[in-house]
Amino acid sequence: MPLRLPSLLAAVFGLLAVASLHLGLRTYPPATVWAALTQGGTDAEALIVTTLRLPRLLLATVVGAMLALSGLLMQAATRNPIAEPALIGVNGGAAFAVVAWIVFLGDPGMPALMAIAAFGALAAGALVFGFVAAAAPGFPAAGLLLAGVAVSALLASGVQVVVLMNEGVMEELIFWLSGAFEGRPLAGLPLAAALGLAAALAGLALAPALDVMAADDATAAALGVATGGVRAACLVAGAALAGAGVALAGPVAFVGLAAPHLARLSGLRGHRALIPVAVLWGAILGVGADIAARFVLYPSEAPVSAVTALIGVPILLVLLRRGARMPT
Repeated sequence: MPLRLPSLLAAVFGLLAVASLHLGLRTYPPATVWAALTQGGTDAEALIVTTLRLPRLLLATVVGAMLALSGLLMQAATRNPIAEPALIGVNGGAAFAVVAWIVFLGDPGMPALMAIAAFGALAAGALVFGFVAAAAPGFPAAGLLLAGVAVSALLASGVQVVVLMNEGVMEELIFWLSGAFEGRPLAGLPLAAALGLAAALAGLALAPALDVMAADDATAAALGVATGGVRAACLVAGAALAGAGVALAGPVAFVGLAAPHLARLSGLRGHRALIPVAVLWGAILGVGADIAARFVLYPSEAPVSAVTALIGVPILLVLLRRGARMPT
């Protein structure tokens, strides 16, 4: 893969990262931001940069990259271009697991919540993928989308019922369920980054198998690929990444759909090239959506999911119009 595209995307991300530290309800000059980052301080400007904007920049970067990788792995495993955590119920399963645990058992802390969310995501993903695989082998786009919508609707109703059972945490949970990078705890961020790195390395190791599986399972099996194991590994990793992302930032939709397809628009096909480019696109979308959310309803902030939907929904409609086929 030529280094030109990753370098260009890295430069775009760098510009957005700088903008994220400068822009908001108040716009600070570069000298103020640099002083806050290098010297710290207790004045209002320094605190806003170091305790508000820098944490949300880190969170948007990691969560965006994780969701992008989650979507790419799910699409590769199912050969379905609309396989995305929010569309197939995975985000809904993570959200339901987190809400139910907090309401009935209390807040166990972010690292534990990430594990709980990952379990909920895995359970919801297994339900959707298992149902579709049994009803229509090959994970057809329409079947996967319908099953995902049905499971998502069921889980969303469950979340509403559970939240209403405890008014004491209702406001906090509703804020979290809106999906945003503002005011989120960073306790689980190192663990999430480690999970994302491990999943990316595993994806790169499985890249040759995923490339072969892009044709069909029979061809892959004839070439010695353990299709069942590779598919299961990708789906588990994708669900775990999405669950961790939901625990950190709430259900942020469509990044896992948009980032892999933006990567493919460059003409890339092999997964060894697609993975790093999709991850970069995920980080760009996460940070870019976070910046845009600050101004859509200025001086208030919009949920990040509302901004990512503006990108993801048109992509979904185009894919459905074209018959939702993976490029070969």
